[in-house]
Amino acid sequence: MFMITIIVLLAVSFMLVFYTMVGYPMILLLLGKFKKNKVENYDKDYLPSVSYMIVAHNEEKVIKEKLENAISLNYPTDKFEIIVASDFCTDNTNSIVKKFIEDHKDYSIYLYVTKEHKGKTNAQNEAKKIAKNEILVMTDANSMFEKNAIHELVTPFSNKDIAYTCGKLVYVNDDDNDTSASESLYWKLELKMRKIESDYQTITAGNGSIYAVRTNDYYDIKLIDCHDSAFPYDFSLRKKRAIYCENAISYEKAGENNSDEFKRKVRMNRTILNIFKDMWRPFNIFKYKWFSFFYFGHRTCRYLLWLNHLVFFICSILSIFYINIYFGAVLSALQVIALILGILSIRFELKPKLIRITGYYFMTVLAQYKAVIRQMFGKSKPTWSKAESTR
Repeated sequence: MFMITIIVLLAVSFMLVFYTMVGYPMILLLLGKFKKNKVENYDKDYLPSVSYMIVAHNEEKVIKEKLENAISLNYPTDKFEIIVASDFCTDNTNSIVKKFIEDHKDYSIYLYVTKEHKGKTNAQNEAKKIAKNEILVMTDANSMFEKNAIHELVTPFSNKDIAYTCGKLVYVNDDDNDTSASESLYWKLELKMRKIESDYQTITAGNGSIYAVRTNDYYDIKLIDCHDSAFPYDFSLRKKRAIYCENAISYEKAGENNSDEFKRKVRMNRTILNIFKDMWRPFNIFKYKWFSFFYFGHRTCRYLLWLNHLVFFICSILSIFYINIYFGAVLSALQVIALILGILSIRFELKPKLIRITGYYFMTVLAQYKAVIRQMFGKSKPTWSKAESTR
């Protein structure tokens, strides 16, 4: 009986990992073949008033360029205000913003400074209270928008079923080095998947560099959480749509070293154990339809990669004693080698493509383990040190 249990757990954990990384993307790409050229019922002349919020913590390197990009956007200035939400900046960010406001009095630009350094979400929660306009567009200080990005992002709100829109982030340094190349490869597949999910019904997660909500729909979330995951999830459960706007484009740099990228992935997973809270709610397929399928494959399975790898590894060790010594030894050895590649990927730039991609994947899994440990011991924080290589 124990041997059968090991075999079942081996098979299930392997299949879930395979489904997460290969099966679900392949199914989505196949579904995309049947949903080409979907025409949404949007009013192209819809021009709501927009509050454009830039969140910044010690962004003196990029904040002036970001503000110059903001005032260059193709949107009516009488319907457009810019809010810089300064998360208790201690460098020259605030003085640069004040000087920019003084030099550009023809534009509605405001600086909101938090009283404490509590992270991005807190800065957004606080600064939202001074937003006057209908739509709240949010972005990061290092993300530069294309001219028509705002219009592309807000047009879908002419449809009352749309509660959240997310634009397309393009990495400008995807070929500069192995780290940015690996991240860009993953991100391009991610965007294809979001496009298909959006065309069918709703996306399961957003992107912090370029997204929008109706100001009246905005609600304060816990400081440890982020809008990227909270808003699409919550709006979808309210039977509203969160969609991907392919033509609303922002540009920024991907991390240029694996150490930065590893830290970013740990931060992205800082509430990873929350997947177990109210875990089964999204899976009422009769109520939530495609969202249930999308959320399981794209979020739940991905958040549980660390657990499935752990189960698979433990069962591989046990199979040495209870199934077949050679079978178990080979399975265990392959996983140890892959994990070593992941560790080496954090410290070094591995050149061979297959080794680099394998190492990058297991670096991602290791980031989940670190995030799990940090959350278990109460060390997850809403603040973080930004990756300087992305500036």
